[in-house]
Amino acid sequence: MSMTGKCVLITGASKGIGAAAARVFAAAGANVALVARNGDAIAELAGEIGPSAIAIPCDVSRYWEMEAAVEACHTAFGQLDVLINNAGVVAPISMLAEADPDAWGHAIDINLKGVFNGMRTALPGMMARGEGTIITVSSGAAHNALEGWSAYCASKAGAAMLTRSADLEARGAGVRVMGLSPGTVATDMQREIKASGVNPVAALDWSEHIPADWPAKALLWMCGPEAGDFAGQEISLRDPDIRRRAGLA
Repeated sequence: MSMTGKCVLITGASKGIGAAAARVFAAAGANVALVARNGDAIAELAGEIGPSAIAIPCDVSRYWEMEAAVEACHTAFGQLDVLINNAGVVAPISMLAEADPDAWGHAIDINLKGVFNGMRTALPGMMARGEGTIITVSSGAAHNALEGWSAYCASKAGAAMLTRSADLEARGAGVRVMGLSPGTVATDMQREIKASGVNPVAALDWSEHIPADWPAKALLWMCGPEAGDFAGQEISLRDPDIRRRAGLA
């Protein structure tokens, strides 16, 4: 499908699913705004993609930085059509009785408040125009508790509910809001999980993880008309029918 003329902002774009999504959307003709704390990494990726990409160093946990990122999209490309809330951290992996309060709170700031900050800055313009798409990259951890992952599970569960709330508020204005649960993906986060040795996910063999371009391609498909019926829902790439519909046989 073509995304020519559309502007897509992707958080957590320096690596993993975010970087793969940037390449997939750019290949479909979109202008892409790459948002991450690692300015060097997104600058390098923007250089690889070319003039249709801009790099915006940004900490999603800070509202004013996300606000500036959305304003940069409007300045560079005229408007923002798609927001991919992808930025996330799994750390701290620790038992609740031993968790560092500051590290635990920082995970909430990124995984939950970061999603809010993206939505809060993107929704007014989309609702005023009567169109737009917001996708939150979710996780099975949003619905299933895992030991050592209290911050990750709690923040992902909150982000999933935030996504459903945004759908209720924005659907009538023509904005589609939905979630994507990709399953386990072969990224640096899985290496961090593996190294922790905590809970069953750490015991998975690397071959069980899907490549990052699978959820990236699914995100592109979710922006098209065929995924319109999934507004307000969370799509799972563990579902064989979803994989087929997204072209991931």
